[in-house]
Amino acid sequence: MSRLDSGQIRTRGWLRLPVMKGNSAPTRARGERSLERRDQLAQSALLTLGELGYARTSLRDIAANSEFSHEVVHYYFTDKTELITYCVRYYKAQCVTRYDDLVAESTTATEILARFADKLVETLVADSSMHRLWYDLRTQAMFEDVLRPDVLMIDATLEDMIWRVLTRYAALAARPLTVDSATAYAMVDGVFERALLRHLTGDPDAAEFLRDRALTLLPRLLGD
Repeated sequence: MSRLDSGQIRTRGWLRLPVMKGNSAPTRARGERSLERRDQLAQSALLTLGELGYARTSLRDIAANSEFSHEVVHYYFTDKTELITYCVRYYKAQCVTRYDDLVAESTTATEILARFADKLVETLVADSSMHRLWYDLRTQAMFEDVLRPDVLMIDATLEDMIWRVLTRYAALAARPLTVDSATAYAMVDGVFERALLRHLTGDPDAAEFLRDRALTLLPRLLGD
């Protein structure tokens, strides 16, 4: 694909072009197609970024590993920073509900603990490249101001996600949590990141390490 379809419009970042009276339906349709294409590019970019990392990935690398030409990628995203920012927000939208089912469906503390540990292991193995990218971007945000707001937003969302699991676990166990949300998230996230590093370096016991630590950690966060 080397040329843009006729009738497409260009958007910049998260700004929308003003809608002219009498032409709202066609404009809206073009805008929806543009957002859909940007989402497709984000999906492709995330795969490449997960393999190469933030620093080593260019727009040309993303185009080379996708069905889109470099010209198309550059049409929808001015530079790598704009694309990365969009990808970070797209990533957030995909992961925020990861544990909602087990929170809603579990009926005992033992069940939610086991299901949470299983889900952690599942995503460690299935989504290791995406998790590696997330930790890469979170580190890069310490150096690049443009990434910081979105990374902080995702980090807060992930903290809320873990806190929903823990508060439900505590309620089912009829015991209070002994730590606050930020501390609990830091502990769970630290265990997960350690397991991810072991998994990425070929440790065959990484998944069981994560499962065991999750099953051990959560009960210790509860008081009497």
